[in-house]
Amino acid sequence: MMLKIADKVFKSRLLLGTGKFPNFEIQKEAVEASGAEILTFAVRRMNIYEPSQPNFLEMLDLSKYTLLPNTAGAKTAEEAVRIAKLAKASGLCDMVKVEVIGDDKTLLPDPIETLRASEMLLKEGFIVLPYTSDDVVLAKKLEELGVHAIMPGASPIGSGQGIVNPLNLSLIIEQSKIPVIVDAGIGSPADCAIAMELGADGILLNSAVSGAKDPVKMAKAMKLAIEAGRLGYEAGRIPKKRYAVASSPAEGMLTS
Repeated sequence: MMLKIADKVFKSRLLLGTGKFPNFEIQKEAVEASGAEILTFAVRRMNIYEPSQPNFLEMLDLSKYTLLPNTAGAKTAEEAVRIAKLAKASGLCDMVKVEVIGDDKTLLPDPIETLRASEMLLKEGFIVLPYTSDDVVLAKKLEELGVHAIMPGASPIGSGQGIVNPLNLSLIIEQSKIPVIVDAGIGSPADCAIAMELGADGILLNSAVSGAKDPVKMAKAMKLAIEAGRLGYEAGRIPKKRYAVASSPAEGMLTS
């Protein structure tokens, strides 16, 4: 099965952020290597009304991608809504990643403002994907509100710590009837595989690729890890056991 968000369907379960790449050429190659169909970017970092400024969108065939503007930089629900409306007015997309940061040191999202912003944007007709912490109750409240996907962080943004709370993440996945896309803190392909084996529907990452020694190779590695993790989840792993279980049959063994 493919990833479905609202009425949109995607073959790839990797969502790729476009910030902090060494240059536009490497960024373009990494995007292609990742196989991602959804690209996210901070609206505030783009001069969308200034054609003379360099723009990574000009490097890509936009017919191949769905753009997911995010509201990075917002500290209140009102700011997030304003940024989302700016992106929509520029004709980029009606899908938005709601990001309202509540703490500048940890860059953890503000749960109250995220909930408010999501409610306001849903009323405006947006496809809403809120970035949250791994708060199980908040994820449930957001789903009840009507958001189209939940995006819990694996660990703080850009930390590369991977999944610090697999229990909460698995509980969010277990209770959700909408896609759960793990966002933030991913550091390696192994992190992607673990998240997908837990049952996540997708992964959004940026720094792990853009900050790698070879972003293009890392983009491909993330793609393969997500595919492997998803296949493993669908296949169903064997249960963990306390003691060994022989893999060879006992028949034919010599006995004294």
